[in-house]
Amino acid sequence: MNLPLRLPRVRVRRPWRLAAEASALVIAVVVAFPLYWMVLSAFKPAGEIESSEPRPWTLTPTLDSFRRVFGQQEFGRYFLNSLLVAGTVVVASALIAFLAATAVTRFRFRFRTTLLIMFLVAQMVPVEALTIPLFFLMRDFGQLNTLGSLILPHIAFSLPFAIWMLRGFVKAVPEALEEAAYIDGASRARFLWQILFPLVFPGLVATSVFSFISTWNDFLFAKSFIISDTSQSTLPMALLVFYKPDDPDWGGVMAASTVMTIPVLVFFVLVQRRLVSGLGGAVKD
Repeated sequence: MNLPLRLPRVRVRRPWRLAAEASALVIAVVVAFPLYWMVLSAFKPAGEIESSEPRPWTLTPTLDSFRRVFGQQEFGRYFLNSLLVAGTVVVASALIAFLAATAVTRFRFRFRTTLLIMFLVAQMVPVEALTIPLFFLMRDFGQLNTLGSLILPHIAFSLPFAIWMLRGFVKAVPEALEEAAYIDGASRARFLWQILFPLVFPGLVATSVFSFISTWNDFLFAKSFIISDTSQSTLPMALLVFYKPDDPDWGGVMAASTVMTIPVLVFFVLVQRRLVSGLGGAVKD
């Protein structure tokens, strides 16, 4: 008896799926190309960077641009200042946003809805429109030419988004869990830090990424509030050392930009798992 011959099933992808994957690949290439060109220019010799016929490769890579960057006496100080400012903003905004999100979610009080709407309105105001008022505010408080003039505004601008995002995570924790903790003898503070905080930690990581990136790449506040004391400048200000209107050092600019990108990549690698779960929880909510 001859059995029917079974042919292997060939999985045919649908046209819309192929189109979506091709579109995603094209978008990824377009987004990644400026980063590739930045790193490539950092390793190119000066003659190739200034050439009238740029090529997307180099056969003579060099570290001269990086030597000029690390040869700057203030570069290390700028780097440490950026780490201090970004780290302080991330930690402070995460803790404040966690407490505020818990308050507006778990407690009922007057003007609660108004407060939430004000958070949204604060997100709509462009940063450039508030730079001059913030300058006079920092001057009146004696914070100009200090790292505090960079930390405080970034905390204020990070909080509305962080509170709105964490509000969904806090709301997703059932109130029955809180009641069970109280029955078992847990105080409100213990429930807050030992039970609720670990549950919303992925959301804290997601909001911290946005706070870190906006603070680390900030140039507007650093240029506006750090006027005379260059020892309080941050890493984006180091780019001005290599940019001169008459004779810009594009190799130095690209090398410094590459060095600035490394901490962001390291931060992403460290928190990528928490970040994905945090954004997934935010979308689910």
